[in-house]
Amino acid sequence: MSSEPDGQELAGRVSSELSVDLPDEDLGEYLYDCIDLYEMGSKPRCEEVEYLGLVQDAIDRVERGE
Repeated sequence: MSSEPDGQELAGRVSSELSVDLPDEDLGEYLYDCIDLYEMGSKPRCEEVEYLGLVQDAIDRVERGE
C-alpha cells in the first residue's frame, strides 16, 4: 500500500489549502473551472492577478502530484 495520496485525495487537499488562501471565493469542485469560467475584469486588477496565479499554482501542484 502506497503512502502517497491518490489523485482525488491530493486534489481535495490542494483545494482545501487554496480555500484558506482565498476564503471569500467559491472554488467549486474542479479547479480548472475556476480558470475556465473566470470572467476577466470581474475583480480589481491586482486581485485578479493574485487569484488566477494562486489557482494556477494549485492546478500545477495537483498535476505534479505534490
